[in-house]
Amino acid sequence: MSQASFTPPLARISHVNHPDGNLKLHGKGLITDIYEKSTELGLEGDIKILKTLELTCAGMCCRFSENGEKLAVGLSNGDVKIYKASTGSCIYHLSDDETRSDRLPATSVNFVPNELSTRGEMLIVTYASGMIKFWHVSSETALQTIHEQRQILTSSLSPTVSHILTGGTSEQINEYDVETGTKTNVYEPSPNRLVMDGHRCRVFTVKHHPTNEHVFLSGGWDDTVQIWDQREEHSVRRIFGPHICGDGIDVDKKHGHILTASWRKNDVLQVWDFKSGDRIKTLPPDFSADSLLYCGQWMGKQHIVCGGSDNNMVRIIDKTTLATSGIITNLPSGVYSIDHDRNRLSHHHGDVTMIAATAGNQVYLLSNAHNKKD
Repeated sequence: MSQASFTPPLARISHVNHPDGNLKLHGKGLITDIYEKSTELGLEGDIKILKTLELTCAGMCCRFSENGEKLAVGLSNGDVKIYKASTGSCIYHLSDDETRSDRLPATSVNFVPNELSTRGEMLIVTYASGMIKFWHVSSETALQTIHEQRQILTSSLSPTVSHILTGGTSEQINEYDVETGTKTNVYEPSPNRLVMDGHRCRVFTVKHHPTNEHVFLSGGWDDTVQIWDQREEHSVRRIFGPHICGDGIDVDKKHGHILTASWRKNDVLQVWDFKSGDRIKTLPPDFSADSLLYCGQWMGKQHIVCGGSDNNMVRIIDKTTLATSGIITNLPSGVYSIDHDRNRLSHHHGDVTMIAATAGNQVYLLSNAHNKKD
């Protein structure tokens, strides 16, 4: 796919700090970054910036490794940087002739741990060009490349790390075997367009159920969350309402509650019952600032973390009180990707962990540790 044929979807256009507030054009007129004037960051509550990683272009996606030691960041020019989480130093740089030629965004990154792979530790990266690359991390080598005839916008690695799902600008969700790279299934709506048993617009997120290997969820621009069983070709249930434009679906491992983060003005953060599909609650916005959300995650037993544009914020919410426990606003760009270190979380009783958030040409490494008052 040529660069000129790619029009970045709303959720993938990056807002980045620039003194004159102008647009920047890359290559053949592809607009990948919208620059905004700088503003002072606002920090309140139990959140602090540990480190700020400077990127050469916009960060589009990020993911911690299972042990929390590494952080992978996919960039708008197709490069992938892997950082040592404890120091913020870049230890690997993944690119090859294909990615340098296409220069289209890396849209998702997933680590495959060394102990669960016969090919060593891998990073599976999807690209807006339609490529899926299986990278051997330590040698910075692409072991395998798959080409899809569409823009890939999202992927999800199964809990057992046996297969990966991809979604994008078509109605289909593809499934691949992680060890062989073989396509094992295609999930799509039925031909009858009067039946909503799949997506009719681009898919911005796919998410495996954390405890049921056969079930996954997906969301996109058609204002539905589709629930799929891998033993069926079409979706088996659906939830109407959420407008998903990024990594905006998560499933709570203990209760099975679905969290949705919507890119819209109202009802942006909602919780749904997995079994019935009923809405449990709509979380109130922060009193000082709200945001159109691209991403949201359950974080430990007590918290939710989300990020978005408009007020360009990262917000941490207490699940019990529904109040904001920590917030950063006025970031130089909308926050398109968030992840947190689940390994560190499992060793801390207070839900304290490291959070990564991409915002324009920066990655913010954050802590939600309780701030002691003087």
